Amino acid sequence: MTENLMLAIAVIGILGSMAQWLAWWMKLPSILLLLLLGIVLGKPVSGLIDPDLLFGDLLFPMVSLAVSVILFEGALTLNFRQIKGLESVVRRMVTVGMLVTWLTIAVATHWILDLPWLLSLLFGSLVVVTGPTVIVPMLRILKLNKKVSNVLRWEGIVIDPLGALLAVLVFNFIISSEGGAQGLFEVALDFGWILMVCCVLGGVAGAFLGLVLRRHWLPEYLHNVFTLTLVFAVFALSDVLAHESGLLTVTIMGMWLANSKNTPIEDILNFKESLTVLLISGLFIILAARLDLDEFLKIGWWSLVILLVVQFVARPLKVFVSTWGSDLAFKEKIVLSWIAPRGIVAAAVSALFALKLEQQGYAEANLLVSLTFMVIIGTVVFQSATAGWLSKKLGVANPESKGILMVGSNPVAVAIAEALNKHGFECLLTDSHWRYIKEARMKDIKTYYGNVVSEHADQHLDLIGIGKLMAVSMNKDLNLLAATRYKNEFGVANIFVLNQEEKNRDDHKHSVSKEGKARHLFTKDVTYAKLASLLSQGAQIKTTLLTEEFGYQQYLSQANKVIIPMFGVSPDGSELRVFTRKESIEKINVDWKVIGLIHSKE
Repeated sequence: MTENLMLAIAVIGILGSMAQWLAWWMKLPSILLLLLLGIVLGKPVSGLIDPDLLFGDLLFPMVSLAVSVILFEGALTLNFRQIKGLESVVRRMVTVGMLVTWLTIAVATHWILDLPWLLSLLFGSLVVVTGPTVIVPMLRILKLNKKVSNVLRWEGIVIDPLGALLAVLVFNFIISSEGGAQGLFEVALDFGWILMVCCVLGGVAGAFLGLVLRRHWLPEYLHNVFTLTLVFAVFALSDVLAHESGLLTVTIMGMWLANSKNTPIEDILNFKESLTVLLISGLFIILAARLDLDEFLKIGWWSLVILLVVQFVARPLKVFVSTWGSDLAFKEKIVLSWIAPRGIVAAAVSALFALKLEQQGYAEANLLVSLTFMVIIGTVVFQSATAGWLSKKLGVANPESKGILMVGSNPVAVAIAEALNKHGFECLLTDSHWRYIKEARMKDIKTYYGNVVSEHADQHLDLIGIGKLMAVSMNKDLNLLAATRYKNEFGVANIFVLNQEEKNRDDHKHSVSKEGKARHLFTKDVTYAKLASLLSQGAQIKTTLLTEEFGYQQYLSQANKVIIPMFGVSPDGSELRVFTRKESIEKINVDWKVIGLIHSKE
């Protein structure tokens, strides 16, 4: 049994990672492939993995702890500065909007499927949540504008624990419904107690962790471990004090930490983000593997009508009620109404409550799991397939990431930017020297006057449409610092640093380490000094079209000319390839354009 468990965990981990990679490569939300994997490996198809048999009584505690980490990581990204001007919209989305969604779905479920009122109300409370497990991967693909993406992200992270809390209250009401007024009074007391525990414990834990990090009471290498164990401890303690309150508590803890001033959370956030990807992969596969195909068939075709109500009635009603009087455009409201995929909290809580209600004698309780997964699969598949097209059609999506953030606004940077701008790859030059910024602006190049790694840049630097970073400033330490700062924003494959000087034997003793932070901009022997010198001697950055008669060998071997190939532009102008090695130009095909510095020796 132990060997089977270890093998199953290993298989789930490997296949989950492969699904994440394949989803990134295909530009699809990873949840689609993870759900498909779970269904194929689990009870609905092959039966190779049976989570209940493998994990036994540990299944739901493991799921709960994993979800707590996911919500805490999501809450760490919730800085109140991000929703400045939209606070009331987010607040209404997770309160009034949540209640509108709950009641709309509950009424539709009762009348369409003829479920008892109590079970209909419970189902409605289970599917009000969206959640970071589905929203964040979808936002990575869709690249919506800041207002819409921030509202969706905030809603998804905050509504997860609030939706779980609503489901707990409805569940408790069902269990105590035989008590009449006494039952209602008990539910009200439970609600007040849960809120008090969540706010006090979450706030105290967040303040304590912030104090520990600011005062440097822990060595750096223990920050991640201590934070993770503290999240587990706070979640468990909260659940002991108030049943099912842990998710809201760790969310409040994360939000408190995210909005604490001068608290170093970047390393913790990076670690939690990697852990979250792993946990999401495992959770979706495990919970999808538990689905019962017979129960799916029992709910029949009328369940699709419920899905239509969720997508086209409940969600738009919620959005337009919540955004009334806001500065959101009508097109942005339409996109908000379209995107609300359900996630892991709905799946986990529905499975847990269905089991408990069956033990209480509710024969139809098991339908809740099938209905909930039908909504999860339906909303994820439908919205993944259509949201990208709709957002582009309405102009709510950001432009394609063809832009380039350049560190430095010196003559070399300006010359490169001018050449790239002509081909539609708009450059944004950054520098703290006003003289350089002024010269770039006189040539109609976009600029940011300030330090690219400053707090001001974090808040005001507009990175919409930017997909690459090229560090070409004369300060090599700033270049490498910028590469480190933006590696998560653009990915190491899209960050390039220009050498400052020729290598010498002791160079490694005096330079900042750049291992894993960036790639060389052009070849290793191309330095800032070399480019600046050639430009000062009259060299120019020119574009050359490669043909059958004039290929890359002819381009490189032009007589009496110094040629430094820099970039390749695809025939349709959509792709910019940066030459980082001497052999990289050999992969350029006919009809590509080569941008390079050319200096005549004559």
